[in-house]
Amino acid sequence: MIMKLVLLWVLGLWSVSGIDLSRSESFLSYLDEEVTMSPGSTTTLIVPLTLIQGAASKGAVCLDGTLPGYHLHRGFGSGANSWVIHLEGGGWCNTIRSCVFRKTTRRGSSKFMEKSINFTGILSNKAEENPDFYNWNRVRVRYCDGASFAGEGQNEANKLYFRGQRIWLAAMEELMAKGMQNANQAILSGCSAGGLASILHCDEFKNLFPETTKVKCLSDAGLFLDATNVAGGHTLRDMYEGVVTLQGVQKNLPSTCTSQKDPTSCFFPQNLVSNVKTPMFLLNAAYDAWQVDQSLIPSLADPHGLWRACKTDRSHCNSSQIQFFQVREKRYLVRE
Repeated sequence: MIMKLVLLWVLGLWSVSGIDLSRSESFLSYLDEEVTMSPGSTTTLIVPLTLIQGAASKGAVCLDGTLPGYHLHRGFGSGANSWVIHLEGGGWCNTIRSCVFRKTTRRGSSKFMEKSINFTGILSNKAEENPDFYNWNRVRVRYCDGASFAGEGQNEANKLYFRGQRIWLAAMEELMAKGMQNANQAILSGCSAGGLASILHCDEFKNLFPETTKVKCLSDAGLFLDATNVAGGHTLRDMYEGVVTLQGVQKNLPSTCTSQKDPTSCFFPQNLVSNVKTPMFLLNAAYDAWQVDQSLIPSLADPHGLWRACKTDRSHCNSSQIQFFQVREKRYLVRE
C-alpha cells in the first residue's frame, strides 16, 4: 500500500471568528458547509440532485426514510472514462435526540437537500481550478445517515433508519450502471465525516472494479483525534461510542480492526489506515478548528472560559496552551 500524509502546518486554520462551532445537538461540521449551499454564482457549475429511485426497495434510505441522492456531472474528452466520487461530510448523530433533530435537516432527509449545488474544488469543471479532474465524471454523494455511510439498523419508535452502509451500496450500484463500471481510473474522496467514510470504504470501492482499473482514495480532514480534552474527558470517543452503538456501525467495521480492538476504536481512522490495501492519500490540518472546538476544548470542558480567547485567536494562547496542542499533534502524527 502506498500512503502519503500531507499536514498543513497553519495555526491560523483554527483561528476562526464569526462561525458558531457549538452545534452539539447534531455535531454538524462546518468543514463541508460552503460547497453545499444554494448556488449563488452563475459562473460556477450548478449540478442537479438525482434521487436513487431503486434505493427504497433495498432499505437504503436516509434517517427519515426518504430516498438518498447524488449529483453527477459527466466527464468528457480524455476524462470520459475516469471518475471522482466525493462522499459528503457533515458530522454524526450519536443519540436518539440528535438523530431526530438531524432528520429535519439536509443531513438526514432528502426533503431538505438543495435541488442543485455548486461544483467547486475537486468537482470543478474549470481546468484552471481543477487541472487534474476537471473533465472526469464527477459525483457528490449526499450524506443523510449520520454515521459516515456505515450504519445498519433502525429505531421504530422514533422512525429512524440507520442505513448508511446500504446507501453506500445503492449509490455505487447506480453509478456503476451509469458507466462507472467502464472506468479506467477512479478516485474515492471525502471531507470530514465523508473523509472518514472514504477510509472505511476504500477497499470496498477498489473491489468494485477489475484489476486493470487504477483506483485510489483521498481522505480530506478525515482523521479524528482519540484525545483527552482539557478537562481530562474523552469527548469525541464518547460521541463515537454513541454513533457506533446506536447505528449498528460495528456490523460494518473491518474485521482486521475489530478482531483486535473495541468497535469504537475501530471508528477512529488512525486504527484503520494501516490495513487499507488500496493506495490512499491523507490530507489533514495540524490544527483543525472543528477538532479543537469539539474534541479538545468543548464548552463543557471549559466552564470558566479559560480557553475562550485561545480558541478564538491562536495569538492569545499562552505557552502551556500551545504545548497542549503540540503534544497532541505529535502523538497523532502519522508518517509516510
